[in-house]
Amino acid sequence: MGQNLAEKILSRHLIEGRMVPGEEIAIRIDQTLTQDATGTMAYLQFEAMGIDRVRTKLSVSYVDHNTLQTGFENADDHLFLQSVAAKYGIVFSRPGNGICHQVHLERFAVPGTTLLGSDSHTPTAGGIGALAIGAGGLEVAVAMAGGPFYFTMPEVIRINLHGRLSPWVSAKDVILEVLRLLTVKGGVGKIIEYGGDGVKTLSVPERATIANMGAELGATASIFPSDEVTRAFLRAQGREEDWVELLPDPDAVYSQVLDIDLGSLEPLVAQPHMPDRVARVREVGPIKVDQVAIGSCTNSSYADLMRVAAMLKGRRVHPEVSLVISPGSRQVFYLLAQNGALADLIAAGARILECACGPCIGMGQAPPSGGVSVRTFNRNFRGRSGTADASVYLAGPEVAAATALTGVLTDPRDLGMPPITVTLPERFPVDDGLLIFPPPAGTEVEIRRGPNIKPLPAAQPLPEEISAPVLLKLGDNITTDDISPAGAKYLPLRSNIPALAEHAFEGIDPTFAGRAREAGRGIIVGGQNYGQGSSREHAALCPMYLGIKAVIAKSFARIHRSNLINFGILPLIFVREEDYEGVEQGDVLALDLRGGLEAEVLTIRNVTRGTSFQVRHGLSPRQRRILLAGGLLNYTKQHS
Repeated sequence: MGQNLAEKILSRHLIEGRMVPGEEIAIRIDQTLTQDATGTMAYLQFEAMGIDRVRTKLSVSYVDHNTLQTGFENADDHLFLQSVAAKYGIVFSRPGNGICHQVHLERFAVPGTTLLGSDSHTPTAGGIGALAIGAGGLEVAVAMAGGPFYFTMPEVIRINLHGRLSPWVSAKDVILEVLRLLTVKGGVGKIIEYGGDGVKTLSVPERATIANMGAELGATASIFPSDEVTRAFLRAQGREEDWVELLPDPDAVYSQVLDIDLGSLEPLVAQPHMPDRVARVREVGPIKVDQVAIGSCTNSSYADLMRVAAMLKGRRVHPEVSLVISPGSRQVFYLLAQNGALADLIAAGARILECACGPCIGMGQAPPSGGVSVRTFNRNFRGRSGTADASVYLAGPEVAAATALTGVLTDPRDLGMPPITVTLPERFPVDDGLLIFPPPAGTEVEIRRGPNIKPLPAAQPLPEEISAPVLLKLGDNITTDDISPAGAKYLPLRSNIPALAEHAFEGIDPTFAGRAREAGRGIIVGGQNYGQGSSREHAALCPMYLGIKAVIAKSFARIHRSNLINFGILPLIFVREEDYEGVEQGDVLALDLRGGLEAEVLTIRNVTRGTSFQVRHGLSPRQRRILLAGGLLNYTKQHS
């Protein structure tokens, strides 16, 4: 029986376990990446391990999230990150060099390798044929220290793309269609592999757009084959020597196969406030729009912005629309300036932002009160834009540009423009001047630590008995933004857990942090897909700091569940989902753990109501040991 793409890469990197879906495996990691919103904590964790040098083939520290410097905190963090990179052998990408996933695709991602990143959109590199996985910063720190990455072997879904996209339909519409079919929970425990004759019609940046938003499916990774299209992209980047062919075996087996006719797709849009609320643009109708934002790690490539520039050339943005554009990398920005496209964007009335994540993570450009924003981003969770009552729609660059011109949500086919063809350069301008490569090992380097950088809070070993009140009862699809918010107000606190913890669940219940401190310990109850979204481990760190001992939910998102385990919080799943209804906020729950989690099914007593219900933990033996040790950092120290 042949192997699919994921199995080929996993088998070459397998350290422990069997590649049987549902079983825990461990793989060797070739490359890691961090970004500044998660990186500061990851490197504090790496320092705590006492390792003198990273042990991966390549590790890169990017600054792309916290670039809005309204105080000293972000600038201090950047100096810390730069000095840590120099000391431990890490490449440092300076502010302004670009968004981590776009730059990594251009300069570092290699087909057939494994990449682990402390950002949920790390799977972007699957567009080039790498097996790229998002994880919590602590797991990335362990990988940098030479440790394996443990996770549950996923199923592999095959999505066959047939034919060719019609004019005005883009790669963004492909992944929106996949989200419509599978939903934000449909990829949990799965790797999405793309194939079919339509793949060869998609460029590497288009493939990367599709792989990027696989994170919104909850997928472990998304991957495309490495073929002659991949080779041409690497050649244009001056990296043809990194190319290897990577194709599935003809008799490869998949758990599920879906087929999508590219030619049948129309311009699509994800409606507020979830990426899978997908409809055709023409179905949603010409709603009035206040803001259009083009960029993010999903749609900020050269080809994306060239299409936008061609649509705006000689025209003017609607007077009631604010249009902001963020190039994905300095390379993209330079090309736009060199060929005159940047002048076309400026002349049309676009506001050009720096090469960074910016509005995608709420770092500036919040919409007006009650406003409507159309964005080429990957997430439209309520409040993520920085405006609690804004309505955010997700669409491709062509829909966004058409909307900016008309002032209402617009299908670009309705503008009557001729189709736009963008040809990628045969040779991209390569300038790695904003990449700082580390000095030789042993070079004396002083670590710069600003006053906002606080020590990593220590997790405690799991007690023999948990008896605590339910401090919050939540519904389905609670996001990491809900738990630990992003945005200009909060991101500068990412290296200061005591300060950031004060804002935990702030958008849902502003009293939560105070009540948690008063209670001393607590339990959270959630619905389906608890913890979806970002890889930020702060969504586990802050509750841990506030005394949360367990989270009981109907189901968990993959990365967040791992983060809970890594920081000593017990993730439990209702055996019977209807038992969720029998627990209310304020109930005191008791759980006897003297058996050390050996039993798969545990009984929880609702002391307040005099009832009981069963939960299961689904922990591997290694994960049980991690929890009993008080988290992954404690466990790693004990076994190093």
